[in-house]
Amino acid sequence: MPNNASYRVVQWTTGNVGKSSVAAIAANPTLELVGCYAWSDDKAGRDVGELAGIEPLGVTASNDIDELLALKPDAVVYNPMWIDVDELVRILESGVNVVASASFITGRNLGEGRARLAEACQRGGSTLFGSGVSPGFAELLAIVAGTACDRIDKITIAESADTTLYDSPDTERPVGFGAAIDDPDLQPMAAAGTAVFAEAVQLVADALGIELDDITCVAEYAQTTEDLPMASWTIPAGHVAGVFASWRGIAAGRTVIDINVRWKKGQTLEPDWKLDGDGWKITIDGRPTVNMTVGFLPPPDMIENAKTLEDFFVLGHIMTALPPIHAIPAVVAAAPGIATYNDLPLPQPRGVVSTG
Repeated sequence: MPNNASYRVVQWTTGNVGKSSVAAIAANPTLELVGCYAWSDDKAGRDVGELAGIEPLGVTASNDIDELLALKPDAVVYNPMWIDVDELVRILESGVNVVASASFITGRNLGEGRARLAEACQRGGSTLFGSGVSPGFAELLAIVAGTACDRIDKITIAESADTTLYDSPDTERPVGFGAAIDDPDLQPMAAAGTAVFAEAVQLVADALGIELDDITCVAEYAQTTEDLPMASWTIPAGHVAGVFASWRGIAAGRTVIDINVRWKKGQTLEPDWKLDGDGWKITIDGRPTVNMTVGFLPPPDMIENAKTLEDFFVLGHIMTALPPIHAIPAVVAAAPGIATYNDLPLPQPRGVVSTG
């Protein structure tokens, strides 16, 4: 298809990220929203725009998967919280491409599930691509930065965020938030809850063309010294309110890739972690050493119209939703199989500049 083509898209779920996906697809002249999967009965039969909190779009959400696949979309934008391998196999083997934000970069952590997805792609002649803001977009920035070097000794992507106002216990408890600081399962919780970052390490290693001897997780935790109430739950004193997880790619006995996250809640941490703003610090140690600091700010119109701090949370949802969406043209054109940024041309942000 030419660059200005309209791609037929089915949106998969309308949670927080899905709502931002719907709004972005509806506003983009290069995309056509033709259907939407609603996982709950109360959402089925309703207008997708209503579900996303925008104007009606004339597209009705459905929980009938066969009905949606019969629409013959070019791509499904897959935004559930977690991967459902059976569901994805069904989509891919029908011949529909998938761009996903659901904790998927390479699929290497899925074990046999990855092989099933790859086989489904071959049967259907389809392609599966996963990204998001972090991991995903952050690694793309690091890979691009590395192209300025004639020698790379180490790549570090360090994410830091104060998540006090982020209220998602379903995604935060698995990494250790709210657990007792002396819980013996904390270390394996960190590795399990942030496992997708191991896939991000492999993505960077593949870009560098190197074989890793090991990918390992090192974790640290901080406790709150006072009860920490939040919107839907409270972390008691003596329980985890700070999580640091570092995924390290080891080659020849040294760390050549370090992708780490440091998330904290409240102002009563012990130890008292100090964050240097929210965002990422990307360092390419080499010749030359390249330093990047990446942060995100709301545009002026958003600041003017915001009523509460929660109004700004949509920025995180947008940044998670858009990297997969902007990859749709490349994914549609790609060979069947599981694709990463290493397999696709550089994504282009088409259809997002207002020329009216």
